[in-house]
Amino acid sequence: MAAYDKADLERRMAGAVESLKHDLVGLRTGRASTSLLDPVTVEVYGAHMPISQVATVAAPEPRLLSVTVWDKSNVGPVEKAIRSAGLGLNPITDGQTLRLPIPDLTEERRKELAKLASKYAEAARIAVRNVRRDGNDSLKTDEKKGVYSEDERKRHETEVQKLTDSTIADIDAAASAKEKEILGK
Repeated sequence: MAAYDKADLERRMAGAVESLKHDLVGLRTGRASTSLLDPVTVEVYGAHMPISQVATVAAPEPRLLSVTVWDKSNVGPVEKAIRSAGLGLNPITDGQTLRLPIPDLTEERRKELAKLASKYAEAARIAVRNVRRDGNDSLKTDEKKGVYSEDERKRHETEVQKLTDSTIADIDAAASAKEKEILGK
């Protein structure tokens, strides 16, 4: 049985691109959006959970987010998670509700967000390269088992590389578009 599965590699690489796009949506460009807090995970009950599983996130005003924590004992961890997420948001605690005023985007803040977008893109590129490595390793294993000849393995490796290159081009395009949006160019 062959370990190499091109469809699985395509699915995993597409997943890296979708994950990047999801992360980039969380980077704001000046307006309050509940998706801003999507990348934030909170450590509660001995596990890391998305903020949406411990609180209700709303955008009552264009420049304000409201986070209503369901369990009073989780207010501290939620506040800590928001502060440490690197989004530049400083929660104001009012009982079980955290108010997050959205500051104006200064040039410095825009540059920070652009760097964060680049960081997300690099993580996606690394994920795609790891998928490529896994595919090439399974091809070498299959060659040793006699499933593929050396020429067939090299042909498949070329296909994997082409898939990798096109996926990384998609990642670069998404990151570049978000950076332009953030920097206002």
